[in-house]
Amino acid sequence: MCSIYSRQDPDRYALTTRSLRLDGCSTSIRLENAFWDVLDRMAADERRPLPDLLSELHNEVVANRQGPMNFTSILRSSCLIFLETSDRGRTAIAAE
Repeated sequence: MCSIYSRQDPDRYALTTRSLRLDGCSTSIRLENAFWDVLDRMAADERRPLPDLLSELHNEVVANRQGPMNFTSILRSSCLIFLETSDRGRTAIAAE
């Protein structure tokens, strides 16, 4: 079973750094390409630019948490939630 994952395209787990403006502030975010693909899908689903989506997510986290945060970990977790939610939606539509 492990070979399914170990034989994946290395480009999927290669790291890419993107420079973005979040709420008017320049920043750089480094993530695996697979996560950038999901974040791009999330933004497309909401019909908005990716920096706007990331700014909103960042603002939500700052408003709801105290102390330091690892924003890239939050982005990865958000991607997983998006994929899980999308999969449930497709499964429900297929069952109808």
